[in-house]
Amino acid sequence: MAARLPAQAMNFPHFVRIDRERRGGGRHYVIHTHDPKFSLELGPDAEAPDRVGRGIIKRLCVPNSWAGDYGQYGRMIAAAQEFFAASAPDDGPGPRG
Repeated sequence: MAARLPAQAMNFPHFVRIDRERRGGGRHYVIHTHDPKFSLELGPDAEAPDRVGRGIIKRLCVPNSWAGDYGQYGRMIAAAQEFFAASAPDDGPGPRG
């Protein structure tokens, strides 16, 4: 059996989640408010057990200055997806009815 790391408290002080409802579904955004600033538009992952998961990236908006350390940016995007999953409303995004 593989060793598991202990669960760590999630700390996302520089992320903001915006959910916009509209006909045919909603739009879900995660914004990183400090450098490096970026925004993600995410959709819920219908294949995840909770039907939200870490989200499916639909759009990534970054400044031109992001050329360089792609490993750092990959970690930031992964953190944004973790924030998306951790900040999901109790009823979760997706169809209601």
